[in-house]
Amino acid sequence: MAIAEISIVPIGTGSTSVSRYVASCLKVLDASGLTYELHGMGTIIEGELHDLFSVIRQMHEVPFEEGAGRVVTHIALDDRRDRKAGFKEKVQSVVNKK
Repeated sequence: MAIAEISIVPIGTGSTSVSRYVASCLKVLDASGLTYELHGMGTIIEGELHDLFSVIRQMHEVPFEEGAGRVVTHIALDDRRDRKAGFKEKVQSVVNKK
């Protein structure tokens, strides 16, 4: 299982607010069935790598479909193959070591 952190930034929208674009992207993510957590600067998603790439591509297209002239998507991937651990387990591992 892989974990992706993504941030999708629509540019050329005529507004500094992006929440409506984020909400629309989350509709795509909800439909995917993947586990995710939204936070103030992006979204963490976990799943099989091919599923992550597929849903990220779909989410990247959403702002264009809603009129954005440009979209910048930042993606960080953690693809660990020696054992299965989701993002919550990663956080708990750090908290346990405090």
